Amino acid sequence: MPKNDFFDKVYQVAELIPYGRVTSYGAIAKYLGAARSARIVGWAMNKCSSWKNYIPAHRVVNRSGLLTGKQHFPGGETMKELLQNEGVLVDDNQITNFKEVFWDPSKELI
Repeated sequence: MPKNDFFDKVYQVAELIPYGRVTSYGAIAKYLGAARSARIVGWAMNKCSSWKNYIPAHRVVNRSGLLTGKQHFPGGETMKELLQNEGVLVDDNQITNFKEVFWDPSKELI
């Protein structure tokens, strides 16, 4: 599958992440049948500004709930602020209520 097709599939999943919830790069990769491709999902999130629709990239974090993609948002605190505005608890770039707000596309999508 060409990289751009995979990126498009990543964006389609990311568009479905509910408000106030987060998922991980690995959870998206696993859902797409490419469990070892979490890093590629991260690359896709970094490039999503050119996607045709709004992608809530701030809702995609690493498997521990760390805001590892924050440097790709304008300013130093934008990702954190967007998540906090949705009720996600973040302290020192770590989602403190990660288990409560984690959205697993493999369990939520058919």
